[in-house]
Amino acid sequence: MSPESNFFPQPISARSIIVAGIVALAVAMGIGRFAFTPLLPLMLRDGTISASIGADWAAANYGGYLIGALTASRMGRHMPRNLHAALLGVAISTVLAAFIQAPLPGAALRFAAGVLSAWVLVLASSWCLANLARQGAIQFGAWIYTGVGIGIALAGALAWLGGLQPAWLLWLELGLLAAVGTTTVMIALPRASGAAFSESRAEQTGVVRGHLELVICYGAFGFGYIVPATFLPVLARQQVDNPLVYGLTWPLFGIAAALSVAVVSQLLSAAPRRRVWAVAQAIMAIGTGLPVLTRSLWSLTLSAALVGGTFMITTMAGLQLARELAPHNPTPLLARMTAGFAAGQIAGPVLVRLLSVQSMTGMDGMTLASAIAALLLALTAMWLWRDSR
Repeated sequence: MSPESNFFPQPISARSIIVAGIVALAVAMGIGRFAFTPLLPLMLRDGTISASIGADWAAANYGGYLIGALTASRMGRHMPRNLHAALLGVAISTVLAAFIQAPLPGAALRFAAGVLSAWVLVLASSWCLANLARQGAIQFGAWIYTGVGIGIALAGALAWLGGLQPAWLLWLELGLLAAVGTTTVMIALPRASGAAFSESRAEQTGVVRGHLELVICYGAFGFGYIVPATFLPVLARQQVDNPLVYGLTWPLFGIAAALSVAVVSQLLSAAPRRRVWAVAQAIMAIGTGLPVLTRSLWSLTLSAALVGGTFMITTMAGLQLARELAPHNPTPLLARMTAGFAAGQIAGPVLVRLLSVQSMTGMDGMTLASAIAALLLALTAMWLWRDSR
């Protein structure tokens, strides 16, 4: 009997799987990973933290995401139970962020949120895609990735519409929203754990070594998107000091992410995943390069739409490709691709800081990092397109 045949202790509908996947990724990524982005300019406004502390908190979250990605494959046993626990941890860490905002404890909370969100992304992707395939409904797997855009849009809209509130109150509201989402997933999925995937360590290593180029391309994606994903609201605030204006960039980012996945899943469901990934990465290169040319409000808005509109397509195509290449147990390859992504997104802000200290070109660190990111995205997009032939 195959490992997937025992994956459910009781029947569960494809609709429940999809709903649970959407909500899980909305909570983990939209809140656990990215809530800090729209709240950072508000916390700077309130004087809660300084720009340097904000950078440290962001780095802590990226580091936690890397650790979570590296350890996610060990969470393969008892997937539903571990998924529930990780989501609950995201909700708790978000609520605590409303009350604990000292530099070191705050960084620890962001680190924990990074670890937990990586676990949820890998576990939810592996678990939902495997069980949709078990029911012959794998064509609907792309829909779970709309959850990331939905979560980003909800968190961004809350920060945008509630931008006149103190930032700590917004953290509390987001934490309560995460708790509601966690409860929804617990209701939608069975509490009893299904059987874990099983595969020998030699087989796992062989899968990863055979597709190291995918890990590298996914890491380039992580490096390329992180500069606009981290700094767009801050750059917009430099243009217009009104939260109802600069705060709109992040909801646009999330809406573009959710809509793009929905459109691609409908129109390009049969297209090769490598080509979908290549086109999305090329468009992201354009969006990442726009702030290099100009930082006007229109260019930042367009950058948010282009990067947000391809961010989840790239994520979806990459993780679906991993599922195709390792159908019996995608978790190790998913975890290593996510680790490459996490390493790339750590390198982005670090490079911004290093280039800001010393630049020989006359451009600031953010501009140089954006240019490097755009070039790297373009090169890997060309490689993916060529390899897909």
